[in-house]
Amino acid sequence: MRHPASWAALLVLSAAWQLVLGSAAGGGRRSPHNIVLILTDDQDTEIGGMTPMKKTQALIGQAGVSFRNAFTVTPLCCPSRSSLLSGRYPHNHLVRNNSLEGNCSSPAWQKNQEPLAFPSFLQKQGYQTFYAGKYLNQYGHPAAGGVQHVPLGWSYWNGLTNRSLEFLQKWSHPPFLMVLAPPASHSPWTAAPGYATAYNTTKAPRNGSFNVHGKDKHWLVRQARSPMANTSIEFLDKAYRERWQTLLSVDDLVEKVVGRLKALDLLASTYVFYTSDNGYHAGQFSLPIDKRQLYEFDIRVPLLVRGPGIKANQTRLEPILNIDLGPTFLDIAGLNVSQTAMDGQSFLPLLVSPAQPSTWRADFLVQYTGEGHPDRDPACPALGPGVSQCFPDCVCEDAFNNTYACIRALHPHSLQYCEFADRQAFVELYNLTADPHQLHNVARSVDPTLLEALNQRLIKLQACEGPSCRA
Repeated sequence: MRHPASWAALLVLSAAWQLVLGSAAGGGRRSPHNIVLILTDDQDTEIGGMTPMKKTQALIGQAGVSFRNAFTVTPLCCPSRSSLLSGRYPHNHLVRNNSLEGNCSSPAWQKNQEPLAFPSFLQKQGYQTFYAGKYLNQYGHPAAGGVQHVPLGWSYWNGLTNRSLEFLQKWSHPPFLMVLAPPASHSPWTAAPGYATAYNTTKAPRNGSFNVHGKDKHWLVRQARSPMANTSIEFLDKAYRERWQTLLSVDDLVEKVVGRLKALDLLASTYVFYTSDNGYHAGQFSLPIDKRQLYEFDIRVPLLVRGPGIKANQTRLEPILNIDLGPTFLDIAGLNVSQTAMDGQSFLPLLVSPAQPSTWRADFLVQYTGEGHPDRDPACPALGPGVSQCFPDCVCEDAFNNTYACIRALHPHSLQYCEFADRQAFVELYNLTADPHQLHNVARSVDPTLLEALNQRLIKLQACEGPSCRA
């Protein structure tokens, strides 16, 4: 699906909201369990991605709870969004990358996973369901039904166009599920005219792992030119500024949505969630711009929630995953996640209770399947086949064997253990308490019994399904 300019798409989303919520106000019935999800694209937390979101932080985070340890289980758009929709790890929903061949919005996905995604359950529970914005990267592909295909579970489907706006006026009564998925802060980073000069002196942060050679990491990270070429730094700084510019329009959208809910007397009965599909990097380990890597900057995402029973100005530290959103929505609707195939768990108890449950997870799985081109890149002939995303200056961000599985643990120790599916069976291990920027791979210096224990835990998580993923 091709994306229009970010700010124009946001105007469409805003208009859609005005019509939908206007219709909701006329319904005459109120539900305590409305759900709004605002899902951005490629918005990080580790390199300042929430800085432009002043209104969002005030209207959602300060009015509710901010989760400081929110993660995606896979750091790429389509697999991550598939995990969010299905509540499942990638090894269970089988979406490997952003391509149709990688199962992104494929006929197999539509047949096997869409019926099990959270909107289908909520619709059956009596929710009116509305989607506007970016869905899955290959949505609209002719080989997958084209734009005529409306994913199961959505009463009103709007994509990134305004063709369906007139139908939104027919929307009847709460309870409702609304998903707004603006394309920001994904490229092409087209700012609204009023924000085109914002942050014109801003540069990507130079601390942590910025412009540091990943000398003890997987070969893909080691191949990055370090120190970076000036052209790479200029490129990433420009992208960094433009990402922030597009996010200002998202911040405005949040203000309009919350304001409209309040004006219609719906805010007190609505849970509002704000998150992103994955993080992002800009110069970390001398990789210019992208996601896809196993490190904190690519797997951490923002997560802010407000709603009924949630006290204001809370900060929580439990690890929350994007596969937990679907189970939480089902819990809000009175459905039991144990009756589904979802791997995640509801964090509704964390939202409405000050106590930390003793059964909350201590670790979780992160997975990624690398992508590469079978032929040489004409712009970078020296690189050979098997790599991709080689820009700028022929620094590659992905490859066929950039395929890994990781354990990310927060308790009792903050660590990350990763195994690559390559000829080396390469391993990375980080003590994030002592080394929060993951500068030092300690896999070769720790007790081998620790590596064996982590390997066994990883094998168990890679085979988990449903309840066993929550054990």
